[in-house]
Amino acid sequence: MTPAELKAALGSGLLSFPVTHFDDQGAFAPDSYRAHVEWLAGYKAPVLFAAGGTGEFFSLAPGEIPGIVAAAKEVAGETAIVSGCGYGTRMAVEIAQAVEKVGADGILLLPHYLIDAPQDGLFEHIKAICQSVDLGVMVYNRDNAVLQADTLARLCDACPNLIGFKDGTGDIALVRQITAKMGDRLTYLGGMPTAELYAEAYLGAGFTTYSSAVFNFVPALANEFYTALRAEDRATCERILNEFFYPFMAIRNRAKGYAVSAIKAGVRQQGFAAGKVRSPLTDLTGAEEEMMAALIAPYRR
Repeated sequence: MTPAELKAALGSGLLSFPVTHFDDQGAFAPDSYRAHVEWLAGYKAPVLFAAGGTGEFFSLAPGEIPGIVAAAKEVAGETAIVSGCGYGTRMAVEIAQAVEKVGADGILLLPHYLIDAPQDGLFEHIKAICQSVDLGVMVYNRDNAVLQADTLARLCDACPNLIGFKDGTGDIALVRQITAKMGDRLTYLGGMPTAELYAEAYLGAGFTTYSSAVFNFVPALANEFYTALRAEDRATCERILNEFFYPFMAIRNRAKGYAVSAIKAGVRQQGFAAGKVRSPLTDLTGAEEEMMAALIAPYRR
């Protein structure tokens, strides 16, 4: 997929990040993962992100990532597969080039590791990664990698294959400045945890879509909400928010890291052997698993 084709696909529908499946020893479980990705691809997601944030990118060894991407590509059909990428510049370049070799359709560049960096440093970091591959690249704007509008404009001039901007800051003033400045040069993706809670605000700021973590285990409901959002069907959005998303938020907020752990619990409860999360995350307690089971009971596959 060319960068231009990926840019168009990103803006054409709801996106998601499959969890990475692990076996009882904590190793990647390709068979279960492929079955899950194949199920999700059947719900017409135009793009799925392999080894992304919800896929526990931060807990994966760099050498594991190409195999995860390749497994997703085997069963994704027409759905594009974008790979997570990150850490320091040299490591990120190695990851980007490795997943390009196994057929990734694009790169999602997560924040670099640990330390804050000035805008000029972020510019050089992102430029080096973009220029190391022919794939379309999206930047994930959050935490210690928050780009200002002028820096992003410089990157767009220097890197024709920079095609997407995903925001996880919740800073509507900043993202509106970026969409106003960059216009249709980029595709804009909402990237807050449980993005549906913020989707209406981001739509007003010029974002056409977002990545849905709950798509992992309730894809039909996630699509229903997205369709209602784009149709400005406020009543349906509010019904789904009240019936599902706000109760899910209450579970997610019970411990740090549950934005991933609760998603993986939901995948397991839909019958996929996704395994446990890797440390430093922790899994839900037994009582919390029961809360999740009750919440998703109406949406069993």
